[in-house]
Amino acid sequence: MGARQIDLENKKIILFDGVCNLCNGSVNFLIKRDFKKVFNFSPLQSDYGKLITEKLNIPKQIDSIILVINDEYYLKSNAVIEIIKELKWYWRIFIVAKIFPQKTRDAIYDFIANNRYKWFGIRKECMIPTEDIKSRFIEDYH
Repeated sequence: MGARQIDLENKKIILFDGVCNLCNGSVNFLIKRDFKKVFNFSPLQSDYGKLITEKLNIPKQIDSIILVINDEYYLKSNAVIEIIKELKWYWRIFIVAKIFPQKTRDAIYDFIANNRYKWFGIRKECMIPTEDIKSRFIEDYH
């Protein structure tokens, strides 16, 4: 059996921790504000999420939000900034965070990420999207 191929051209995919309540809340927040339907979503734990991370050689220990655009990816605060760029103009004020060094932004991101289960809880299984947003989720490789 040959290697599975995956086409990421012209796609913006947000990979997220599917069992994290904060992450699921963030995905729901984005879905409600992504009026142009720019983003697709996939849990890191899904077959598709694992396939993308493998294809792009993203280290397996990365469990932060990952934004994949074509064959490139953004992690942590850089992912958040790139995502915000696609939202309505008034959300873009948060791009001002880019004035801070990435190391500082990522330290804040890591502090929240490292405490997310304790503060927001954990799910026993990945989020199951409702019918009206199911088309925006990619969980299995076809």
